[in-house]
Amino acid sequence: MNNTPRTPEKSAFTLIELLVVIAIIGILMSLLFPAVNSAIDAAKKAQAKNDVTQIATAVTAYYTEYGKLPSTTSQSTDQTNSATTNGIIGILMGTDTNNNPRQIVFLEVSDVSTKKGKSGLSNGTFIDPWGNSYCIALDYSYDNHVGVSTNGGGTNLDVMKTVGVWNLTTNSRRQVRSWE
Repeated sequence: MNNTPRTPEKSAFTLIELLVVIAIIGILMSLLFPAVNSAIDAAKKAQAKNDVTQIATAVTAYYTEYGKLPSTTSQSTDQTNSATTNGIIGILMGTDTNNNPRQIVFLEVSDVSTKKGKSGLSNGTFIDPWGNSYCIALDYSYDNHVGVSTNGGGTNLDVMKTVGVWNLTTNSRRQVRSWE
């Protein structure tokens, strides 16, 4: 007779079971990543659309206040401007006191120089969430037509608006426009 007490058997996962669980988790993660990336891209596009709408609204508010479109020089023909703080954006932000003497803030833009994936000012340029700059076309001839170039080349669209704002990108899925 053996009088040694019996110890209960310890249950543990085998190596095969652990590898199966890891493989299942990997498959689930691979299914999840495209959905997450798609949601992030949709959020960035919504932010960019909001930005172009805010710029166009700020230009309209400036026009309402001063009776003319914002400009760093005297203009008589339509012109496309880059969205920089030493240009139209500076006027709308109230930092250009020559062209916005009342220093009214029509547009508030935060500095995102150190933040990746955010829209705002980076090195004096208003950028979209992907890092592309915005362009602003203004109808200085006041005929309610403005020529815009959405691909960085020559003028390729005639928009029946006083202001057209868009981001400069070659990716058509990331293209946003204020007139659409």
